[in-house]
Amino acid sequence: MRFLTKILLFSFFLILTETYSQQKIRLSVKVDSTSSILKVNQTVIFTNSSQKSLSEIIVNDWNQAYSNRKTNLGKRLSDEYVRSFHLSRERERGNTTINSVTVNETISTWERLENKTDLISIKLDKKLLPGESINIEFDYILKIPEDKFTRYGYNKGNFYLKDFFLNIARLNDNGKFVEYSNENIDDSSNEIIDFIAAEFTIPKKYSIASNLIQKNEEINSVKTITFEGSNITDYTFAIEPKNTFESYSNDTMQIETNLRVNKVTEIQKAIIIDKVIKFIEGYLGNSQNSKIMVSQIDYDRNPLYGLNQLPSFLSPFPNSFLYELEFLKAYSNNFLKQNLKIDYRKDHYVIDAIQTYLLIDYINEFYPDLDLIGNIGKIRLLKGFQLSKAKFNKQYEIVYLLTARKNLDQNLDESKENLIKFNERISSKYKAGLSFQYLNKYLGENIVVNSFKEFTQSNINKKTTSNQFEEIILKNAKQDVNWFFNNIIKSKTSVNYGFGKSEKLNDSIKIQIVNKSKNDVPITLSGFKKRKLVFEKWLPNIKTDSTLIFNKNEIDKLVINNDNSLLEINNRNNLKSLKGPFSLNRPLKFTLIKDIENRNYSQIFYYPEIAYNVYDGAILSLKFNNRSLIEKPFSIDLAPSFSTRTSSLTGDASVGYTQQRPNSKLYQIRYSLSGSYFHYVQDATYLRLNPFISFRFRDPDLRKNFRHTITLRQVVVNKEPNPLKIIETTPLNYSVFDVRYGFGNNETAKSYGLSSNVQLSGKFGKFIIEGGYSKLFESNYQIGVRVYAGTFMYKKTDTDYFNFGLDRPKDYLFDYNFYGRSETSGLFSQQIIIAEGGFKSKFVNPYANQWLTSLNVTSSVWKSIQLYGDAGLYKNKGFDSKFVYDSGVQVNLVPGYFELFFPVYSSNGFELGQKNYQEKIRFTVTLSPRTLISLFTRKWF
Repeated sequence: MRFLTKILLFSFFLILTETYSQQKIRLSVKVDSTSSILKVNQTVIFTNSSQKSLSEIIVNDWNQAYSNRKTNLGKRLSDEYVRSFHLSRERERGNTTINSVTVNETISTWERLENKTDLISIKLDKKLLPGESINIEFDYILKIPEDKFTRYGYNKGNFYLKDFFLNIARLNDNGKFVEYSNENIDDSSNEIIDFIAAEFTIPKKYSIASNLIQKNEEINSVKTITFEGSNITDYTFAIEPKNTFESYSNDTMQIETNLRVNKVTEIQKAIIIDKVIKFIEGYLGNSQNSKIMVSQIDYDRNPLYGLNQLPSFLSPFPNSFLYELEFLKAYSNNFLKQNLKIDYRKDHYVIDAIQTYLLIDYINEFYPDLDLIGNIGKIRLLKGFQLSKAKFNKQYEIVYLLTARKNLDQNLDESKENLIKFNERISSKYKAGLSFQYLNKYLGENIVVNSFKEFTQSNINKKTTSNQFEEIILKNAKQDVNWFFNNIIKSKTSVNYGFGKSEKLNDSIKIQIVNKSKNDVPITLSGFKKRKLVFEKWLPNIKTDSTLIFNKNEIDKLVINNDNSLLEINNRNNLKSLKGPFSLNRPLKFTLIKDIENRNYSQIFYYPEIAYNVYDGAILSLKFNNRSLIEKPFSIDLAPSFSTRTSSLTGDASVGYTQQRPNSKLYQIRYSLSGSYFHYVQDATYLRLNPFISFRFRDPDLRKNFRHTITLRQVVVNKEPNPLKIIETTPLNYSVFDVRYGFGNNETAKSYGLSSNVQLSGKFGKFIIEGGYSKLFESNYQIGVRVYAGTFMYKKTDTDYFNFGLDRPKDYLFDYNFYGRSETSGLFSQQIIIAEGGFKSKFVNPYANQWLTSLNVTSSVWKSIQLYGDAGLYKNKGFDSKFVYDSGVQVNLVPGYFELFFPVYSSNGFELGQKNYQEKIRFTVTLSPRTLISLFTRKWF
């Protein structure tokens, strides 16, 4: 029976070759469930569908991308701080062993492309003319990687196979194959598969779910299952010892899904699935393929980020609604990719735009009153927050602004591999959908939605591009919308309109509309009278500033972009009150803790905070700032505090402005003025003022982690005399000018940085160089090296206050967060901050008034345990230079935040055997929320 099935399949295969096509595939796969090995025989009948003759065939072998850490996939995961792949063992990774390749029954030569090991080039003996076909046979073995790297692969007997088999690469009309490596960005570039027949041999207890149609199943000593599919570019197989997939069908579609949401009945699932299918078909038409697979893995790789990801016991939404959202997101993505034969890497914005548009409209149609935070918004304590009033679809704008305000926005038509992770997974998708929502409002008559459907249905059976998509929009629009593609899709210059000068003219008022970004697009202008809308009209593309005149008796407020349909980098300047000279465009509003931005108010957030140092005791602060959940250019922080130990007022404050410079290597300039007033010793305070300006540079390629910075600052310190000293020997009032230049690059495998700075004051001048390098080897062994060198250029004072420190910096600039900065004994004297010499052992007279050099080395031993060693030379005037060293064990309880240092042997001798060893143990503690958050954000930004 199996033999007959193969004959029939192959005969059908040959019949199909008589028609013009791209490729037809026959797969025969034997699954070894215990060793994650697949033995594959594959036949491909490939037709040259281009206009040029071909001398080679490019084949995607994306499983080979998992073979080592130096592939494009390995490099990308390293850039995004995914340590699991870099530290993986060979048995955990994947690879492809090709036994033979034959072309038209003749053994053929093949090779892997240089720097793209997951692409194969097959050289042809004679050129393949347009319309001609060849028969290629592959015999190969797939070692499937563990799924912990990308969620695709093998895990405890389960296989999730997507883009693991060999596939002919996408062929463009110009006769060029698309050469895309696997970079874990869901953009496989296979040539259209007109027909595929796949036969799997698996253990009897196993089952297979697929987006292909199952045609046959035989059970003997093993199980043999055959599948067929047509007119696709991707195919997926989930092979499981225990079937988790369920099948649902309606009049037009069969769904295989294993989405998991607790407490949702089968009836609820069936109703939701039918509802979503009909909604998508209403927008895009029927699917070319009658079966779509919607897996939990598909959703987990591209979820709806937000509150719906909270644990079920915290979720603000009903379980059935969460299931509906998850199915809608995963199904719409698979529907589009299964029906649009588009270049997912180059033209991804088209699918992103259509999908996000559908998600937004789905909520608008079925849940128009749904709040962003769901049932949580009903809590009385939260009702004053803008967050509790925002509607569900507000999240798309908020998320987009997260990157735009950080100057990390990228063109929507930027090739997908060049996007930073946050844009690739989230922000660019949201921006695309919102942009077309705005265009649809501008054009009216559902022209955009109708164009989506026309584009999808007209390209179901053929390859298509974003150019064809744009042509359909331009054709259907009743006015010129080239500006939309030029100024929004193909530009990363953010839009920003606002009001400028105004002038009264009897009963009228003349108001200027200002284009602050010089990126011209149409905007709406709305007029209100006593909070009622009087008019709303579209203003044409305003390239430069424009002046309008209104009757001030008819309106009392003007609003640009009233419904925020246009994505603006700043909408806080979109309001203009006409009520009189004393009216406020945006009145002050005080809000506890944080909130999202409300353009109608100048928001001030306040919250209590507790800090500590030895001399102030518990520091109770009430902090005020204007920083919402999204960054703003101008920031102000005020933190008056009460020191419990001295019963006195202390505090700190700062004001700053960040100038973002898109499309420039000098991408950010930061201006700031800060001040702090606390105790530096018992009953003595210090006042520190610190104006500074910093210039930050980066590569135009935002995926590169290399940065360099120039910082200039003036540190002014005014201290009260130390009441514990009879004679005060340290300077009380001084000012230091500090200029610093630094650069660095960070990733999982290695990081490095180098900085130099010059400090100048009337009493001394210093020149300092500091560098660091760390390397994480494939064996999980890690080494870190830090080098420091500093010298006095001049010194006009005898005090040791400004000297270099071996084991603890003097910190005369008050840069470091010491809990007991003046302590010489006790627990807080054992706090260490790795600066200057960076030694962990404590030395007698550890200061240098001429120069100091040091070398700090750490080496991993096991998990959080490391060995450290320090060596250095330092010199004081009138004395010979002195060499010192130390060594010991470092325990990183929370790396970078809570670490312990146990000295073993140093210039002091064998420290473990000395008295009061507990006093020699050093520790570092960092409780900065900003630093902790950076551990997360570095993976995304």
